Amino acid sequence: MTAVRLRDYQPADMDAILRLWDEVREEGVEPVYALAEVLASCEKDHAVIAVRGEEVLGVAVARAAHDQGWIVFLAVTAPARGSGIAGSLLAALEQRMAPQGLTRLSILVPDQQQQFGALTKAGFENRAHLSYFEREIPVKQRELSVLRDLGGRILPRDLWGSIAGMHAEKELLERRLVLPLADPALAEQFGVEPPRSIVLFGPPGTGKTTFAKAVASRLQWPFVEVFPSRLAHSPQGLAGGLRETFLNIAELDHVIVFIDEVEEIAAQRGGEPPSAMQGVTNELLKIIPAFRDAPGRLLICATNFIRSLDDAFLRHGRFDYVIPIGLPDAAAREAIWSRYIPESVQGAVDVAQIVASTDGYSPADIEFAARSAAQAALEQSVFGEGGAQKLGPSTEDYLDAIAKTRATVSSVVSTQFEEDIEALART
Repeated sequence: MTAVRLRDYQPADMDAILRLWDEVREEGVEPVYALAEVLASCEKDHAVIAVRGEEVLGVAVARAAHDQGWIVFLAVTAPARGSGIAGSLLAALEQRMAPQGLTRLSILVPDQQQQFGALTKAGFENRAHLSYFEREIPVKQRELSVLRDLGGRILPRDLWGSIAGMHAEKELLERRLVLPLADPALAEQFGVEPPRSIVLFGPPGTGKTTFAKAVASRLQWPFVEVFPSRLAHSPQGLAGGLRETFLNIAELDHVIVFIDEVEEIAAQRGGEPPSAMQGVTNELLKIIPAFRDAPGRLLICATNFIRSLDDAFLRHGRFDYVIPIGLPDAAAREAIWSRYIPESVQGAVDVAQIVASTDGYSPADIEFAARSAAQAALEQSVFGEGGAQKLGPSTEDYLDAIAKTRATVSSVVSTQFEEDIEALART
Protein backbone atom coordinates (compact mmCIF):
# COMPACT_ATOMS: atom_id res chain seq x y z
CA MET A 1 0.00 0.00 0.00
CA THR A 2 1.26 3.47 -0.84
CA ALA A 3 2.65 5.26 2.22
CA VAL A 4 1.08 8.35 3.68
CA ARG A 5 3.18 11.46 3.28
CA LEU A 6 2.85 14.98 4.65
CA ARG A 7 3.38 18.14 2.66
CA ASP A 8 2.53 21.83 2.74
CA TYR A 9 -0.74 23.10 1.40
CA GLN A 10 -1.01 23.86 -2.32
CA PRO A 11 -3.76 25.90 -4.01
CA ALA A 12 -4.89 22.74 -5.84
CA ASP A 13 -5.83 21.26 -2.42
CA MET A 14 -8.74 23.65 -1.94
CA ASP A 15 -11.36 21.25 -3.35
CA ALA A 16 -10.15 18.49 -1.02
CA ILE A 17 -10.35 20.81 2.00
CA LEU A 18 -13.88 21.79 1.01
CA ARG A 19 -14.80 18.08 0.87
CA LEU A 20 -13.30 17.52 4.33
CA TRP A 21 -15.19 20.55 5.63
CA ASP A 22 -18.48 19.21 4.25
CA GLU A 23 -17.74 15.74 5.66
CA VAL A 24 -17.20 17.14 9.15
CA ARG A 25 -20.47 19.10 9.01
CA GLU A 26 -22.40 16.11 7.62
CA GLU A 27 -21.37 14.27 10.80
CA GLY A 28 -23.18 16.93 12.85
CA VAL A 29 -20.09 18.87 13.87
CA GLU A 30 -19.97 22.64 13.38
CA PRO A 31 -16.33 23.77 13.10
CA VAL A 32 -15.27 26.52 15.49
CA TYR A 33 -13.79 28.73 12.77
CA ALA A 34 -15.64 29.83 9.66
CA LEU A 35 -14.70 28.33 6.30
CA ALA A 36 -13.43 31.69 5.05
CA GLU A 37 -11.02 31.89 8.01
CA VAL A 38 -9.75 28.35 7.37
CA LEU A 39 -9.11 29.02 3.68
CA ALA A 40 -7.41 32.34 4.49
CA SER A 41 -5.06 30.58 6.94
CA CYS A 42 -4.28 27.94 4.31
CA GLU A 43 -3.05 30.72 2.04
CA LYS A 44 -1.35 33.01 4.56
CA ASP A 45 -0.45 30.96 7.66
CA HIS A 46 0.34 27.26 8.08
CA ALA A 47 -1.39 24.23 6.57
CA VAL A 48 -0.16 20.61 6.35
CA ILE A 49 -1.80 18.03 4.10
CA ALA A 50 -1.72 14.23 4.52
CA VAL A 51 -1.86 12.41 1.17
CA ARG A 52 -1.67 8.85 -0.07
CA GLY A 53 -0.77 9.00 -3.70
CA GLU A 54 -3.02 11.75 -5.03
CA GLU A 55 -5.71 11.24 -2.38
CA VAL A 56 -5.97 13.81 0.42
CA LEU A 57 -6.58 12.04 3.73
CA GLY A 58 -6.40 14.91 6.19
CA VAL A 59 -5.45 18.49 6.90
CA ALA A 60 -4.25 20.58 9.83
CA VAL A 61 -4.41 24.39 9.59
CA ALA A 62 -3.07 26.87 12.15
CA ARG A 63 -2.18 30.49 12.69
CA ALA A 64 0.14 32.24 15.13
CA ALA A 65 -0.92 34.94 17.58
CA HIS A 66 2.04 36.36 19.51
CA ASP A 67 3.62 33.37 21.29
CA GLN A 68 0.63 31.05 20.85
CA GLY A 69 -0.44 28.97 17.89
CA TRP A 70 -4.12 28.25 17.23
CA ILE A 71 -5.26 25.26 15.19
CA VAL A 72 -8.20 26.51 13.17
CA PHE A 73 -9.08 23.25 11.39
CA LEU A 74 -8.11 19.61 11.87
CA ALA A 75 -9.86 16.89 9.89
CA VAL A 76 -9.14 13.36 8.70
CA THR A 77 -11.32 11.35 6.32
CA ALA A 78 -13.44 8.72 8.06
CA PRO A 79 -11.60 5.67 6.56
CA ALA A 80 -8.22 7.06 7.65
CA ARG A 81 -9.12 7.74 11.28
CA GLY A 82 -7.35 5.72 13.96
CA SER A 83 -4.23 5.33 11.84
CA GLY A 84 -2.25 8.07 13.59
CA ILE A 85 -2.61 10.58 10.74
CA ALA A 86 -4.11 13.27 13.00
CA GLY A 87 -1.13 13.03 15.38
CA SER A 88 1.32 13.19 12.49
CA LEU A 89 -0.39 16.28 11.10
CA LEU A 90 -0.21 17.99 14.48
CA ALA A 91 3.47 17.16 14.91
CA ALA A 92 4.30 18.44 11.43
CA LEU A 93 2.35 21.61 12.08
CA GLU A 94 4.20 22.19 15.35
CA GLN A 95 7.54 21.63 13.61
CA ARG A 96 6.75 24.26 11.00
CA MET A 97 5.54 26.83 13.57
CA ALA A 98 8.24 26.35 16.22
CA PRO A 99 10.75 28.72 14.57
CA GLN A 100 8.30 31.58 15.25
CA GLY A 101 9.05 31.33 18.97
CA LEU A 102 5.70 29.85 19.95
CA THR A 103 5.34 28.55 23.49
CA ARG A 104 1.89 26.96 23.15
CA LEU A 105 -0.22 25.26 20.51
CA SER A 106 -3.96 25.29 21.23
CA ILE A 107 -7.11 23.93 19.67
CA LEU A 108 -10.81 24.46 20.38
CA VAL A 109 -12.80 21.27 19.81
CA PRO A 110 -16.60 21.25 19.41
CA ASP A 111 -18.40 18.99 21.88
CA GLN A 112 -19.63 16.74 19.06
CA GLN A 113 -16.15 16.11 17.61
CA GLN A 114 -14.40 12.97 18.91
CA GLN A 115 -10.72 13.78 18.43
CA PHE A 116 -9.70 13.72 22.07
CA GLY A 117 -7.72 10.49 21.72
CA ALA A 118 -5.53 11.83 18.94
CA LEU A 119 -4.98 15.08 20.80
CA THR A 120 -4.07 13.35 24.05
CA LYS A 121 -1.61 11.06 22.27
CA ALA A 122 -0.07 14.13 20.62
CA GLY A 123 0.58 15.67 24.05
CA PHE A 124 -2.36 18.08 24.23
CA GLU A 125 -3.97 18.61 27.62
CA ASN A 126 -7.71 19.18 28.03
CA ARG A 127 -8.20 22.42 29.98
CA ALA A 128 -11.61 21.38 31.27
CA HIS A 129 -11.98 24.47 33.46
CA LEU A 130 -11.99 26.81 30.47
CA SER A 131 -15.07 28.10 28.68
CA TYR A 132 -15.16 29.54 25.18
CA PHE A 133 -16.89 32.86 24.54
CA GLU A 134 -17.17 34.88 21.35
CA ARG A 135 -19.10 37.77 19.87
CA GLU A 136 -19.55 38.88 16.30
CA ILE A 137 -18.36 42.31 15.25
CA PRO A 138 -21.59 43.95 14.04
CA VAL A 139 -20.05 46.03 11.22
CA LYS A 140 -18.02 44.46 8.44
CA GLN A 141 -14.84 46.10 7.19
CA ARG A 142 -16.39 47.08 3.87
CA GLU A 143 -19.20 48.93 5.71
CA LEU A 144 -17.01 51.09 7.91
CA SER A 145 -16.39 53.89 5.41
CA VAL A 146 -20.08 53.99 4.45
CA LEU A 147 -21.11 54.17 8.10
CA ARG A 148 -18.52 56.88 8.77
CA ASP A 149 -19.76 58.98 5.83
CA LEU A 150 -23.33 58.68 7.09
CA GLY A 151 -22.34 59.76 10.60
CA GLY A 152 -23.58 56.44 11.96
CA ARG A 153 -22.20 54.46 14.88
CA ILE A 154 -22.56 51.33 16.97
CA LEU A 155 -24.15 52.25 20.28
CA PRO A 156 -23.15 50.77 23.67
CA ARG A 157 -24.77 47.44 24.45
CA ASP A 158 -26.38 48.49 27.75
CA LEU A 159 -28.74 51.25 26.58
CA TRP A 160 -31.82 49.02 26.79
CA GLY A 161 -31.25 48.22 30.43
CA SER A 162 -30.47 51.84 31.28
CA ILE A 163 -33.99 53.02 30.44
CA ALA A 164 -35.60 53.53 33.84
CA GLY A 165 -39.20 52.44 34.17
CA MET A 166 -41.39 52.60 31.05
CA HIS A 167 -41.90 48.84 31.35
CA ALA A 168 -45.02 48.71 29.17
CA GLU A 169 -43.29 50.54 26.32
CA LYS A 170 -40.14 48.42 26.63
CA GLU A 171 -42.12 45.18 26.61
CA LEU A 172 -44.09 46.26 23.55
CA LEU A 173 -40.93 47.19 21.61
CA GLU A 174 -39.19 44.00 22.76
CA ARG A 175 -42.02 41.84 21.46
CA ARG A 176 -42.94 43.70 18.27
CA LEU A 177 -39.48 44.80 17.10
CA VAL A 178 -36.54 43.13 18.83
CA LEU A 179 -37.84 39.56 18.90
CA PRO A 180 -38.59 39.13 15.15
CA LEU A 181 -35.60 41.21 14.02
CA ALA A 182 -33.11 39.43 16.28
CA ASP A 183 -34.32 35.96 15.25
CA PRO A 184 -35.75 36.14 11.71
CA ALA A 185 -35.66 32.33 11.35
CA LEU A 186 -37.96 31.92 14.34
CA ALA A 187 -40.19 34.69 13.01
CA GLU A 188 -40.42 32.92 9.64
CA GLN A 189 -41.30 29.64 11.37
CA PHE A 190 -44.38 31.34 12.83
CA GLY A 191 -45.19 33.29 9.68
CA VAL A 192 -44.21 36.63 11.22
CA GLU A 193 -42.82 39.28 8.89
CA PRO A 194 -40.20 41.32 10.80
CA PRO A 195 -41.07 45.02 10.85
CA ARG A 196 -39.29 47.34 8.45
CA SER A 197 -40.57 50.76 9.53
CA ILE A 198 -42.39 52.21 12.52
CA VAL A 199 -43.49 55.57 13.90
CA LEU A 200 -43.01 56.62 17.53
CA PHE A 201 -45.25 59.49 18.57
CA GLY A 202 -45.89 61.36 21.77
CA PRO A 203 -45.35 64.64 23.61
CA PRO A 204 -41.89 66.24 23.65
CA GLY A 205 -39.32 64.82 26.04
CA THR A 206 -40.95 61.42 26.56
CA GLY A 207 -37.93 59.45 25.32
CA LYS A 208 -38.67 58.62 21.68
CA THR A 209 -35.05 59.16 20.64
CA THR A 210 -33.86 57.17 23.65
CA PHE A 211 -36.08 54.24 22.67
CA ALA A 212 -34.84 54.32 19.07
CA LYS A 213 -31.24 54.20 20.25
CA ALA A 214 -32.08 51.47 22.76
CA VAL A 215 -33.53 49.25 20.01
CA ALA A 216 -30.32 49.70 17.98
CA SER A 217 -28.29 48.91 21.10
CA ARG A 218 -30.38 45.82 21.83
CA LEU A 219 -29.91 44.47 18.29
CA GLN A 220 -26.32 45.75 18.01
CA TRP A 221 -27.12 47.20 14.59
CA PRO A 222 -25.52 50.42 13.33
CA PHE A 223 -27.53 53.51 14.21
CA VAL A 224 -27.83 56.23 11.55
CA GLU A 225 -29.74 59.42 12.33
CA VAL A 226 -30.93 61.41 9.34
CA PHE A 227 -31.06 65.17 9.90
CA PRO A 228 -33.26 66.90 7.29
CA SER A 229 -31.83 70.30 8.29
CA ARG A 230 -28.36 69.14 7.26
CA LEU A 231 -29.56 67.56 4.02
CA ALA A 232 -31.10 70.90 3.06
CA HIS A 233 -27.55 72.14 2.35
CA SER A 234 -26.86 69.29 -0.09
CA PRO A 235 -26.05 70.41 -3.68
CA GLN A 236 -29.00 68.27 -4.83
CA GLY A 237 -31.36 69.98 -2.42
CA LEU A 238 -33.24 68.35 0.44
CA ALA A 239 -35.09 65.80 -1.70
CA GLY A 240 -31.93 64.83 -3.59
CA GLY A 241 -29.88 64.68 -0.40
CA LEU A 242 -32.50 62.41 1.16
CA ARG A 243 -32.44 60.12 -1.86
CA GLU A 244 -28.62 59.93 -1.89
CA THR A 245 -28.50 59.22 1.86
CA PHE A 246 -30.83 56.24 1.56
CA LEU A 247 -28.88 54.90 -1.43
CA ASN A 248 -25.78 54.87 0.78
CA ILE A 249 -27.71 53.31 3.66
CA ALA A 250 -28.65 50.44 1.32
CA GLU A 251 -24.98 49.34 1.34
CA LEU A 252 -25.23 48.34 5.02
CA ASP A 253 -26.28 44.78 5.83
CA HIS A 254 -28.07 45.83 9.04
CA VAL A 255 -29.08 49.29 10.15
CA ILE A 256 -31.50 51.30 12.29
CA VAL A 257 -32.33 54.57 10.54
CA PHE A 258 -33.83 57.28 12.74
CA ILE A 259 -35.59 60.45 11.62
CA ASP A 260 -36.64 62.72 14.47
CA GLU A 261 -39.33 65.38 14.08
CA VAL A 262 -40.33 63.74 10.82
CA GLU A 263 -43.27 66.14 10.53
CA GLU A 264 -40.75 68.64 9.12
CA ILE A 265 -40.52 66.60 5.89
CA ALA A 266 -43.81 64.68 5.92
CA ALA A 267 -46.43 67.31 6.75
CA GLN A 268 -49.88 67.39 5.19
CA ARG A 269 -49.69 68.23 1.51
CA GLY A 270 -52.07 70.67 -0.10
CA GLY A 271 -52.57 74.30 -0.91
CA GLU A 272 -52.07 76.33 -4.04
CA PRO A 273 -49.43 76.78 -5.21
CA PRO A 274 -47.80 73.60 -3.79
CA SER A 275 -45.09 74.31 -1.23
CA ALA A 276 -41.47 73.37 -1.81
CA MET A 277 -41.71 70.76 0.95
CA GLN A 278 -44.31 68.77 -0.97
CA GLY A 279 -41.56 67.51 -3.28
CA VAL A 280 -39.57 66.35 -0.25
CA THR A 281 -42.62 64.54 1.16
CA ASN A 282 -43.19 62.87 -2.21
CA GLU A 283 -39.55 61.74 -2.27
CA LEU A 284 -39.79 60.28 1.23
CA LEU A 285 -42.99 58.43 0.31
CA LYS A 286 -41.10 56.83 -2.60
CA ILE A 287 -38.04 55.99 -0.50
CA ILE A 288 -39.87 54.07 2.25
CA PRO A 289 -41.22 51.20 0.05
CA ALA A 290 -37.76 50.68 -1.46
CA PHE A 291 -36.21 50.69 2.00
CA ARG A 292 -38.71 48.06 3.16
CA ASP A 293 -37.77 45.63 0.36
CA ALA A 294 -34.52 44.51 2.00
CA PRO A 295 -34.22 42.57 5.28
CA GLY A 296 -32.00 43.54 8.19
CA ARG A 297 -33.07 47.16 8.46
CA LEU A 298 -35.56 49.25 10.39
CA LEU A 299 -36.69 52.83 9.85
CA ILE A 300 -37.87 54.61 13.01
CA CYS A 301 -39.60 57.96 12.55
CA ALA A 302 -40.46 60.05 15.58
CA THR A 303 -42.88 62.94 15.86
CA ASN A 304 -44.34 65.20 18.54
CA PHE A 305 -47.26 66.14 16.30
CA ILE A 306 -48.59 63.01 14.62
CA ARG A 307 -51.82 64.65 13.50
CA SER A 308 -49.80 67.02 11.32
CA LEU A 309 -48.35 64.14 9.23
CA ASP A 310 -49.59 63.57 5.71
CA ASP A 311 -52.38 60.99 5.55
CA ALA A 312 -50.53 58.91 2.95
CA PHE A 313 -47.47 58.79 5.20
CA LEU A 314 -49.16 56.72 7.91
CA ARG A 315 -51.14 54.28 5.82
CA HIS A 316 -50.88 50.51 6.18
CA GLY A 317 -48.04 49.01 4.14
CA ARG A 318 -45.81 51.99 4.72
CA PHE A 319 -45.41 51.61 8.49
CA ASP A 320 -45.90 48.38 10.41
CA TYR A 321 -46.58 49.99 13.77
CA VAL A 322 -47.52 53.45 15.04
CA ILE A 323 -46.51 53.33 18.69
CA PRO A 324 -47.32 55.92 21.37
CA ILE A 325 -44.62 56.90 23.85
CA GLY A 326 -46.32 58.78 26.65
CA LEU A 327 -45.53 60.31 30.01
CA PRO A 328 -44.16 57.98 32.68
CA ASP A 329 -46.56 56.57 35.24
CA ALA A 330 -45.78 56.53 38.97
CA ALA A 331 -43.71 53.33 38.79
CA ALA A 332 -41.69 54.69 35.87
CA ARG A 333 -41.18 58.05 37.61
CA GLU A 334 -39.90 56.25 40.71
CA ALA A 335 -37.43 54.28 38.56
CA ILE A 336 -36.29 57.47 36.83
CA TRP A 337 -35.83 59.32 40.13
CA SER A 338 -33.81 56.42 41.54
CA ARG A 339 -31.18 57.06 38.88
CA TYR A 340 -30.56 60.61 40.07
CA ILE A 341 -30.76 60.36 43.87
CA PRO A 342 -27.21 59.84 45.21
CA GLU A 343 -26.47 56.84 47.42
CA SER A 344 -25.39 59.23 50.19
CA VAL A 345 -28.99 60.34 50.78
CA GLN A 346 -30.99 57.32 49.68
CA GLY A 347 -33.28 56.40 52.53
CA ALA A 348 -33.34 59.98 53.77
CA VAL A 349 -35.24 61.32 50.75
CA ASP A 350 -39.02 60.88 50.60
CA VAL A 351 -39.14 59.33 47.14
CA ALA A 352 -42.91 58.79 47.26
CA GLN A 353 -43.45 62.52 47.80
CA ILE A 354 -41.26 63.65 44.92
CA VAL A 355 -42.76 60.99 42.64
CA ALA A 356 -46.24 62.27 43.44
CA SER A 357 -45.08 65.86 42.87
CA THR A 358 -43.91 65.06 39.34
CA ASP A 359 -47.15 63.62 37.99
CA GLY A 360 -47.39 64.86 34.40
CA TYR A 361 -43.63 65.41 34.08
CA SER A 362 -41.65 63.90 31.22
CA PRO A 363 -38.37 62.01 31.77
CA ALA A 364 -36.56 65.11 30.52
CA ASP A 365 -38.41 67.29 33.05
CA ILE A 366 -37.47 64.93 35.89
CA GLU A 367 -33.84 64.90 34.83
CA PHE A 368 -33.76 68.71 34.79
CA ALA A 369 -35.36 68.96 38.24
CA ALA A 370 -33.00 66.34 39.70
CA ARG A 371 -29.91 68.07 38.34
CA SER A 372 -31.15 71.46 39.54
CA ALA A 373 -31.70 70.09 43.05
CA ALA A 374 -28.25 68.49 43.09
CA GLN A 375 -26.58 71.71 41.96
CA ALA A 376 -28.46 73.81 44.53
CA ALA A 377 -27.56 71.39 47.34
CA LEU A 378 -23.89 71.38 46.32
CA GLU A 379 -23.71 75.18 46.29
CA GLN A 380 -25.48 75.41 49.65
CA SER A 381 -23.08 72.87 51.16
CA VAL A 382 -19.99 74.74 49.92
CA PHE A 383 -21.09 78.35 50.18
CA GLY A 384 -24.00 78.28 52.65
CA GLU A 385 -23.70 80.03 56.00
CA GLY A 386 -23.76 77.98 59.24
CA GLY A 387 -25.34 74.61 59.76
CA ALA A 388 -23.96 71.14 59.21
CA GLN A 389 -22.46 70.28 55.87
CA LYS A 390 -24.99 68.51 53.62
CA LEU A 391 -24.37 64.94 52.45
CA GLY A 392 -26.49 65.50 49.36
CA PRO A 393 -29.85 66.85 48.19
CA SER A 394 -32.74 66.64 50.62
CA THR A 395 -36.44 66.09 49.99
CA GLU A 396 -36.92 69.86 50.29
CA ASP A 397 -34.20 70.49 47.67
CA TYR A 398 -35.98 68.21 45.24
CA LEU A 399 -39.40 69.71 45.94
CA ASP A 400 -38.04 73.24 45.47
CA ALA A 401 -36.49 72.24 42.15
CA ILE A 402 -39.71 70.56 41.04
CA ALA A 403 -41.70 73.70 41.87
CA LYS A 404 -39.36 75.74 39.66
CA THR A 405 -39.49 73.26 36.76
CA ARG A 406 -42.29 73.87 34.34
CA ALA A 407 -43.75 70.66 32.89
CA THR A 408 -43.12 70.40 29.16
CA VAL A 409 -46.44 68.72 28.46
CA SER A 410 -49.52 70.81 29.15
CA SER A 411 -52.92 69.34 29.97
CA VAL A 412 -54.08 70.31 26.48
CA VAL A 413 -51.21 68.42 24.84
CA SER A 414 -51.81 65.44 27.12
CA THR A 415 -55.48 65.34 26.12
CA GLN A 416 -54.58 65.56 22.42
CA PHE A 417 -52.13 62.69 22.88
CA GLU A 418 -54.86 60.45 24.30
CA GLU A 419 -57.05 61.36 21.30
CA ASP A 420 -54.18 60.54 18.92
CA ILE A 421 -53.74 57.12 20.55
CA GLU A 422 -57.40 56.37 19.98
CA ALA A 423 -57.38 57.58 16.37
CA LEU A 424 -53.94 56.68 15.02
CA ALA A 425 -52.01 54.17 17.15
CA ARG A 426 -51.27 50.72 15.67
CA THR A 427 -49.54 48.37 18.10
